[in-house]
Amino acid sequence: MTAARKISGQPDSKVFGDIPALQRKWHAALRPGQTLPGYEEVMLGSLGRMADHIVLLKGDGASLEVSRSGRYVQQWLGDERWDIPLDTLSPDCATALAEAASCALQTNRPHESVVHCVRDGLVQTYEILALPTSSRWGGTLVGAYVNEQGPRYNLVDAIFSSTNEGIVSLAAIRDSGSKAFDFQIVHLNQGAARLLKAPSTDLQWRRLSAGGHALCLPGVLQWLLSMIASSASDQLEIDSDDRNLRLSATAFGDLVSLTISDVTDIKRREDSFRLLFDSNPMPMWVFDAETMDFLGVNDAAVQHYGYDRASFLRMQLKQIWPRDEWEIHSKALLQLGDAYQSDRNWRHLKADGSEIHVLTYGRRVTFEGRDGFLVAIVDITERRKAEARVAHMAHHDGLTELPNRVFYQERLAQALDGIDPGKHVAVLCIDLDLFKNVNDSFGHPMGDRLLKMVAGRMRAEVRGNNMVARLGGDEFAVVLAADISPNEANDFAARMIEILSVPYDMDGIEVVIGASIGIAMSPGDGTSSEELMRNADMALYRAKSEGGGVHRFFEREMDRQAQKRRDMELDLRSAFAHGEFEVHYQPLVDLAADRITGFEALLRWKHPEKGMISPADFIPVAEDIGLIVTLGEWVLRKACAEAAKWPDDIKIAVNLSPVQFRSRNLVQVVVAALAYSGLSPLRLELEITESIFLAETDANLAILHQLRALGVRISMDDFGTGYSSLSYLRSFPFDKIKIDRSFVKDLIGRPDCVAIVRAISGLGRSLNITTTAEGVETVDQLDWLRAEGCNEVQGFLFSAARPASEVEELLRRFGARASEAA
Repeated sequence: MTAARKISGQPDSKVFGDIPALQRKWHAALRPGQTLPGYEEVMLGSLGRMADHIVLLKGDGASLEVSRSGRYVQQWLGDERWDIPLDTLSPDCATALAEAASCALQTNRPHESVVHCVRDGLVQTYEILALPTSSRWGGTLVGAYVNEQGPRYNLVDAIFSSTNEGIVSLAAIRDSGSKAFDFQIVHLNQGAARLLKAPSTDLQWRRLSAGGHALCLPGVLQWLLSMIASSASDQLEIDSDDRNLRLSATAFGDLVSLTISDVTDIKRREDSFRLLFDSNPMPMWVFDAETMDFLGVNDAAVQHYGYDRASFLRMQLKQIWPRDEWEIHSKALLQLGDAYQSDRNWRHLKADGSEIHVLTYGRRVTFEGRDGFLVAIVDITERRKAEARVAHMAHHDGLTELPNRVFYQERLAQALDGIDPGKHVAVLCIDLDLFKNVNDSFGHPMGDRLLKMVAGRMRAEVRGNNMVARLGGDEFAVVLAADISPNEANDFAARMIEILSVPYDMDGIEVVIGASIGIAMSPGDGTSSEELMRNADMALYRAKSEGGGVHRFFEREMDRQAQKRRDMELDLRSAFAHGEFEVHYQPLVDLAADRITGFEALLRWKHPEKGMISPADFIPVAEDIGLIVTLGEWVLRKACAEAAKWPDDIKIAVNLSPVQFRSRNLVQVVVAALAYSGLSPLRLELEITESIFLAETDANLAILHQLRALGVRISMDDFGTGYSSLSYLRSFPFDKIKIDRSFVKDLIGRPDCVAIVRAISGLGRSLNITTTAEGVETVDQLDWLRAEGCNEVQGFLFSAARPASEVEELLRRFGARASEAA
């Protein structure tokens, strides 16, 4: 490309032009250590003809003054004066010079720019080079070189020829009677030639009657003639081939200025809008942004709102608003922009007067030449109803429709917040007595029906600001929110128990239940909802423990007992981790052989601060918190491992909790303990209580049979204390039954105890089941038991439960004659 420029013989303006020469001169004049070259070294000397193109400016950039100017610059400025402020000159020139000088002064370097000026409709392009210099008199002078660059061109012609719009000038042709009957194209731009699909040379001076393009259509010609007759302005849309053209005409005597626009895309968008609008299944309308009149509605809106189309189009938007929302609707409309989306639910009125809840979405549109707003409607009435149902369900019990625990707690908290000092709020926790029997006897559907009937009776008694709620299962609660005295709470609870205890007629079956109630009252029993409910629950526990069918008020002693239990729960959880549990062994003496034939493993807890804690105290708590499963598995493994060290004819008996049966992995635990210890299953005896049969009997029986299949012996503990012990012997073939210590204790002084022991021993002999008597403490008791045919005994007469380390000594001491050793 460089070679090509040399061959052409054309001088390179970037190298040899005035501006490069001036820039070289400026840099040559700049001395080392200087910020700017001196004015004399740059602007004086061999400038030649360039001096006519230079104007000298002085000042600080914010306020400049013309100090000197060459003849060419004077012609450009249209002013020959010197020493005048720059801003007194022509604004286009003054602005161009000021900007160039300001940039040069900011950078202390030459600044080149190109500017455009319009003179007499012609666009002129100038190049300006601003050269900052230092003056020997102080301050800074800027020499600005100005020269025209490139050809001039007519601004109007440039705009006229470059626009995409078609512009046509038409002259009317009149007949001998001066009546206009045709037009001649006297001028047009390239845009018009493109839209009319003909070369401009063919179109200029052609009459419209000659045909060949869109302006020759009969309707267009008549329309243009009407423009001449009225000297008016108007628009007309025509279809030409596959395009839509919009004609905008203005008449000036016999001349018509015509603008042609291609509106094909606009028409297609309008058609698409119509299709989307008219056929949309979503209700839609367009309203006038100023008058709020409906301009158009689609079929979906007509069907959904129930107004016929004609009625809709005679209405205003506010006529579908509820009267109480006119103001808020109107304020929302004032804030509309180009697009809108509901930030809230609105209410609308249908033709039948019913209300619906809607969301609205809209955008501003031009509809039939008017400024309008297109709105789409989403009816959320059913959704609102569903949300209301969900909200109701979140706060109400699904079975009884009573408030649930969450709602109850909120209501109780409100009652406590609003109560005056010195006034009382009562909380009643209610538990149904004997309800479990109904479920077990008649099934859960009958139980559910009963709960609904109970809820109905409670609802009828609890009125006003008070509330009754179902907390879960057969647990209910009442808050008496009005100021209430203890006597009134007492009377209410007694009346509630009486009402709930009246028999229920269920399909001809008379069902009788009862109720127990615990009462706590603010502020004495607590000031928070949590505290009151907890204390009322403790009072309910006291009422249930007394046999039910009564109500009890909270007492501080209950809280002390509850705290004691909570402390025990915490201690129990840490005791196992810290190794505070031990397994002790109490000997089992065979009366016929008169020697120890086995040991019962008994769990013991040695608290580091409280010492030995009775199993009667901690076993029930361990069962309640689920720790008994882990503890039971540990005791079983420990006992089997110890027994494996004893003589082969010595058995080990381990108690099983009902909770362990619910874990459903009991068989695997037993198998693992036997495998781990190597103990023969024939030496393991598992003791159970009759409570195992009270729930899930089939499943528990299956577990017992699986254990029996391993070779393990099964013993029933505390026989004779339950309601159905004899029936359990029929359900499962036990290896041993243990006579409860309560019968042994009074054996000497009570004939009925002797009769019971005799009956159990005889039953054992008849069924070939071993009988073991617990709690033997005296020789007299031992003699009676031997006389009545009891097979085995255990108790303090022989030994209390001892650590594993003392088992060997016990076996040695109670060798051949255990009775004599005792």
